[in-house]
Amino acid sequence: MKKMLCPQCKIAAMYVKNEKGERLLVYVTDEGEVVVKNPEHSLDGYDTSEVFCLGCSWHGSPKRLVKY
Repeated sequence: MKKMLCPQCKIAAMYVKNEKGERLLVYVTDEGEVVVKNPEHSLDGYDTSEVFCLGCSWHGSPKRLVKY
């Protein structure tokens, strides 16, 4: 599994939010799939249509990330 990178700062660490604004650390695979960093957590209740970069202010669709 290759991890996609932020188009702005080129790091792989992302997060998603739920309705309460809680964050969950994720990566996006080269196939565009959002996967949790810690396998003990679940994506249930989190919006995976928008990801946020941990390193900068970028956010958007997982499909807009770049391959490395």
